[in-house]
Amino acid sequence: MADAVTPTPLLKDELDIVIPTIRNLDFLEMWRPFFQQYHLIIVQDGDPAKTIKVPEGFDYELYNRNDINRILGPKASCISFKDSACRCFGYLVSKKKYVFTIDDDCFVATEPSGKKINALEQHIKNLLCPSTPFFFNTLYDPYRGGADFVRGYPFSLREGVPTAVSHGLWLNIPDYDAPTQLVKPLERNTRYVDAVMTIPKGTLFPMCGMNLAFNRELIGPAMYFGLMGDGQPIGRYDDMWAGWCTKVICDHLGLGVKTGLPYIYHSKASNPFVNLKKEYKGIYWQEELIPFFQSVALPKDCNTVQKCYIELSKQVRAKLSKVDDYFVKLADAMVTWIEAWDELNPSSADLSNGSSK
Repeated sequence: MADAVTPTPLLKDELDIVIPTIRNLDFLEMWRPFFQQYHLIIVQDGDPAKTIKVPEGFDYELYNRNDINRILGPKASCISFKDSACRCFGYLVSKKKYVFTIDDDCFVATEPSGKKINALEQHIKNLLCPSTPFFFNTLYDPYRGGADFVRGYPFSLREGVPTAVSHGLWLNIPDYDAPTQLVKPLERNTRYVDAVMTIPKGTLFPMCGMNLAFNRELIGPAMYFGLMGDGQPIGRYDDMWAGWCTKVICDHLGLGVKTGLPYIYHSKASNPFVNLKKEYKGIYWQEELIPFFQSVALPKDCNTVQKCYIELSKQVRAKLSKVDDYFVKLADAMVTWIEAWDELNPSSADLSNGSSK
């Protein structure tokens, strides 16, 4: 019975839902009770001549490749084509404090009790409550009802830090790479773990973009999903790239990243053979990329996300260009992305010039 009641939307005027797609958005019908009162930004990938149908009653703006080229001009080169990485254009044009992004093959999941999960509400709770990256609490999230800081947890750290990213998980089809998909074609995640935890400082993680929310004001300029897909030697590493860059910058600026709840139901596995073609260079490269990100040091004067990101682009160019020339192109795109961000978000550009400090 409770599921039939439309919940009072939290942060209704402060949050955009960003959806990348190549198809009609029938999946929104299932999300209607949870999404209808929010503003949607739909980024259409592929052929801009194709008409994408959106169910009646949703407040949305839709951008295709022609719109991206018109709005960004020459800077549109930093937005990927024929890859879900195009979603970060939505982050660029959003004017809201928070962003939730979801894939169009993600459905409403249910708790073991049978209650439908309001993923967006849980993400908002995660983002509005502090993180504890500097000291691990063995009872997971200490701010949650029925939990607290355990004995031995330093009182000086119990205030926590602002949460920049909320990373949700998936029931049914797990987020596997192609080799794992190939050897475990029938594996499904049926395990619902009722927990949220802060990822510790200095620890990287594989960020999945299909069920993700973040504080755009705190970390938006680092949420660049890279150069992937059409014309690029790699795909399916867009969210990974954004996750590594974001985590390094969050650690430097003293911000938190949470993972765990909420779950969505991931309905269909992509083709492992197609995925392998997109991923295989990334599978090799990640063995050098991870040590690179683990060793990144950002100078003290990098006191904004933009400054951190530009510094990161320099280190990518200097150190990863020996892995492949692609990383020179990616470093250039990282700079273009920040220029586009500052152009479309002038108040955030002022902050990056240090006027707030």
